[in-house]
Amino acid sequence: MAKNISKTYDPQEFEQRIYAEWEQSGTFAPSEDRSEAKPYTIVMPPPNITGKLHMGHALDQTLQDVLIRWRRMQGYNTLWIPGSDHASIAAEVKVVQKIREEEGKEKEDLGREEFLKRVWDWKEEYGNTITTQIRKLGASCDWERERFTMDEGCSRAVVAKFVDLHKKGLIYRGKRLINWCPDCGTSLSDAEVEHADKNAKYYYIRYPGADGSEGIIVATSRPETMFGDCAVAVSPEDERYKDMIGKTVIVPMAEREVPIIADPYPDPEKGTGAVKITPAHDPNDFEVGERHDLPKWSCLNDDATMNELAGKYEGMDRYECRKALIADIEAAGLLVKTEDKLIPIGECYRCHSAVEPMISNQWFVKMEELAKPAAEVVRSGKLKLVPERFSKIYLHWLDDIRDWCISRQLWWGHRIPAYYCDDCGEIIVAEEAPHTCPKCGSKNLRQDEDVLDTWFSSALWPFSTLGWPDDNEDLKYFYPTSTLVTGYDIIFFWVIRMVFSGIETMGEIPFEHVYVHGLVRDAEGRKMSKSLGNGIDPLDVIEQYGADALRFMLMNGVTPGNDMRFITGKLEAARNFANKLWNASRFVIMNITDENGEFIDDAEIYAGLDGAALTNEDKWIVSAINAAAEEITANMEKFELALASQKVYDLIWNNYCDWYIEFAKGRLYGGDEADKQTARRVLVICLKKLLMMLHPFMPFITEEIWSALPRIAAESDEANPQGFLLRQAWPVYAEADSYPAEEAEIEAAMEAIRVVRNIRNEAGTVPSRKVNAAVLAEAGTEEKLMRTERLIRTQAGVEELSFIKNREELTGEVMSGVMNGAEIFIKTDDLMDYQTEYDRLLKEQKKLQGEVDRVEKKLSNQGFVSKAPEQVIAAESEKQVKYSDMLAKVTDRLAVVEKKLGK
Repeated sequence: MAKNISKTYDPQEFEQRIYAEWEQSGTFAPSEDRSEAKPYTIVMPPPNITGKLHMGHALDQTLQDVLIRWRRMQGYNTLWIPGSDHASIAAEVKVVQKIREEEGKEKEDLGREEFLKRVWDWKEEYGNTITTQIRKLGASCDWERERFTMDEGCSRAVVAKFVDLHKKGLIYRGKRLINWCPDCGTSLSDAEVEHADKNAKYYYIRYPGADGSEGIIVATSRPETMFGDCAVAVSPEDERYKDMIGKTVIVPMAEREVPIIADPYPDPEKGTGAVKITPAHDPNDFEVGERHDLPKWSCLNDDATMNELAGKYEGMDRYECRKALIADIEAAGLLVKTEDKLIPIGECYRCHSAVEPMISNQWFVKMEELAKPAAEVVRSGKLKLVPERFSKIYLHWLDDIRDWCISRQLWWGHRIPAYYCDDCGEIIVAEEAPHTCPKCGSKNLRQDEDVLDTWFSSALWPFSTLGWPDDNEDLKYFYPTSTLVTGYDIIFFWVIRMVFSGIETMGEIPFEHVYVHGLVRDAEGRKMSKSLGNGIDPLDVIEQYGADALRFMLMNGVTPGNDMRFITGKLEAARNFANKLWNASRFVIMNITDENGEFIDDAEIYAGLDGAALTNEDKWIVSAINAAAEEITANMEKFELALASQKVYDLIWNNYCDWYIEFAKGRLYGGDEADKQTARRVLVICLKKLLMMLHPFMPFITEEIWSALPRIAAESDEANPQGFLLRQAWPVYAEADSYPAEEAEIEAAMEAIRVVRNIRNEAGTVPSRKVNAAVLAEAGTEEKLMRTERLIRTQAGVEELSFIKNREELTGEVMSGVMNGAEIFIKTDDLMDYQTEYDRLLKEQKKLQGEVDRVEKKLSNQGFVSKAPEQVIAAESEKQVKYSDMLAKVTDRLAVVEKKLGK
């Protein structure tokens, strides 16, 4: 017995069942036969184990799934590798907080080994939440190959790459200025610092001359760092200070004498033109200090409290110190003025605390040599960013790149494979822990306490997930990968690092295209956030509307590189579209099965069409789908997924549901058995092609409908014994299915039908009333309409369709409408029952007269007018005008109808 689909569309009834069938069958996995098919590979941007699915993930995952499903149907040997990231800082913060709340302890109380055990336990309990949620979206990735940035293979790759880069001199340990987050207690790379303009104060402070002179005035937003000042710099071109260069001034409250130096860094147009130089707490000052061989005095502790250099302020928090210090400077008469200004503040991307530049011993990657080939592949076009404008942002980052600080003062992560000899100070970098020092033979060795930046392991993701450093068949076949889908907010965090890591390690770019998408914002264009309370949980949306509706809404609104708005109305429209397809499919299934629920025809008749048996409307729908397949494929190739999805939508909603099914009904209910069978064949074959083109966007509903349609032998094979839709061949353009002449004819008929329907609607003609229509057309259009007269008459409620040569042939009052190459006329006598219209208009006139009388009585009441608010009176006046105008129109129309009736 044939399978039918439920009477009503309920995605909860089948979405998860279908996903389980897909996953259990192994149909997401690539074929082991690699002799012919070309590979198409995507590596999933690994979501953090601390995360829960949000709308940005939903967009990102859906984009990848659309591409992988489409390429799979095109015959590519597809591999989509899922995975998750260990999220070093975020995960450690969560577990530390959990231990603190539940046990009242710090991680140091547990020790490193026990703390890491707790994090792994937490990862096992909560870390797989997001990958489970991703399944609900329909992600067709190969879960058998799921990776984790700290699994055994990825960890081995990280250690191997660190050792390799160190041997090449591209990783070094040095004391340099780094970004420090005092709350997270770790260093940050430049990419992990978010910059925002904040309202703050600029303090103009006088540094008295050591010789008793007035000295010099500097402007600073961070006066607490004065205790690390080692000079004041001025431009050598600044005439105001030329005589002061070489003299010394006293740093207030620090009572330290520092020189005035000449350097190109100060801008004479900014502030006072004189800059306090604190090499240990400012990147620009650090560079000035390097040029002038200045000392680097740090006055802050790691927790952003003041150290011993701050004297009486030692132990104070940086902001507490600032307040007390300024009060003392003012009391000493050295505060010249204070200005309120917007100042760029660097914040930690995780906790949003203000970052402090600090001098520290850290591990760095030398970037100059690595950046050049990464820039060249984009400049040459070998690596393409979509949209292309993001190439400029990518190159801007690389042009201004600094050495990458990769060490983090955390416990959770890949521990740096560097070992220190406590006897001779030798540093050993090795994949395996050494037993003795190669320099002095000592066994007194200890491993570096720090872990690597999370992005170091993520940078290796395209090849570490394929088994590198082992030289295996997967790596040879699937690398380089094909497309990376990512948000514009991590182009520097991740994309650039993967590119230079891939080129350096594999000698090849890691992917050919980078599809850059924007953020999903709320309906008002605001970023979704906890603080605004405007976040939308994709799982709630899936529960209410289904995953297909969410996916289609996201794809229909996405354009490369641009933010999109989450609008509930569009989600409802996507759900309505699914419902429309569902009902149309039920109609088809009901008409291809008998009263016992068996298919009327042998399934193999749906393997193809007999062109000679097709009517013009059959050829029209076949030709329209054929042309659309070519257009939609072209859109997909250019990553124009919104355009592609809209074309599939229009094809299904308009061409197939609203027109072709209506065309076919008369034939299905007729007596010509051969023609009925042709109509059934066209309905099924076209529906199957439409389901194929919609499948990447709405995989669940298409698979469920597909399973209820007749199955031909060619739709199942050894690789797809279940005959799943997701393994069917993507529709391609075929010259044999192109019928341009018939398309033009049916399009003309459809236009004529629309004109007649519009006239009927305007006249208020009841659907059951038949009308006679006359057509005045150009020769070519007339021929098309004559050949499609049957369709026009049945679809537009036309009893008789006549063709005239001029307007003089028309008699009586008519209503008309214009189409391309023709004008259609219908007598008003045909359009309405005048007695019924007369009775309706009398009722309407009486009702409107009552409204006019009521409003006029109200407005003539002085008691109401004197007491009512102005807006109420204005509203009543507007009603008076509106109802009076409507009454006049009804009265005029009534006079015309009375004349027709001879009253």
